[in-house]
Amino acid sequence: MHVLILGGTTEARRLAELLHDTSDLRLTSSLAGRVASPRLPPGEVRVGGFGGAEGLAAWLREHRVDALIDATHPFAGTMSFHAARAAAATHVPLLALRRPGWVPADGDDWHDAASLEEAATLLPALGRRVFLTTGRMGLATFAALDDLWFLVRSVDAPEAPHPARMEVLLDRGPFTLDGERELLRRHRVDVVVTKDSGGAATAPKLTAAREAGLPVVVVRRPPVPEGVPVVADPEAAARWVDARLPTR
Repeated sequence: MHVLILGGTTEARRLAELLHDTSDLRLTSSLAGRVASPRLPPGEVRVGGFGGAEGLAAWLREHRVDALIDATHPFAGTMSFHAARAAAATHVPLLALRRPGWVPADGDDWHDAASLEEAATLLPALGRRVFLTTGRMGLATFAALDDLWFLVRSVDAPEAPHPARMEVLLDRGPFTLDGERELLRRHRVDVVVTKDSGGAATAPKLTAAREAGLPVVVVRRPPVPEGVPVVADPEAAARWVDARLPTR
């Protein structure tokens, strides 16, 4: 049985670890290739795009894939729709492994935004020193905010266009609460911007912002395909695969 994991997330790597030693199973993980030095999961790995839904469908047929798992980042919305279309075209069972979104707690000062563009419009009224944790993609959206200073955290160095007043922090989660507290204090941050990525690896910044009384602009997740079964953790996805193994 050949399983293709559309990955690049912590959950995808964990799923690959759970399935790696399973007998009668061939495992391939696909990474988008947007990070220069990604953490590679066990098993076969391919890097790069497929060429849309049609290209993915062709790959599923050519490599005789028996099950497809969409474990991409919650903001990789286009890929999720491509996966749904390709799975429907090839009649390959599809499962989405999607971490739950964050839920505000008492004391949080969250400001909802439908997009990075809306987040940028909210910032001037909320603060002047911005901790921008949305990654290096999309920085052009904030490039015109010349009156604001940005601390940008990303795995790889961003490219122009980007805000003129910007300091870059190259780092990769998981992050600690003590570390996030110190970061906010040291850089005198007065507003945080994040995508609703969910998960524990980057959640401490939300706690640190709550403790400091800082507003947080939270960008909502993009829509996902309807009708695709969803699980919230790698263990549940592994059980889904296990139930489809021909020897079980």
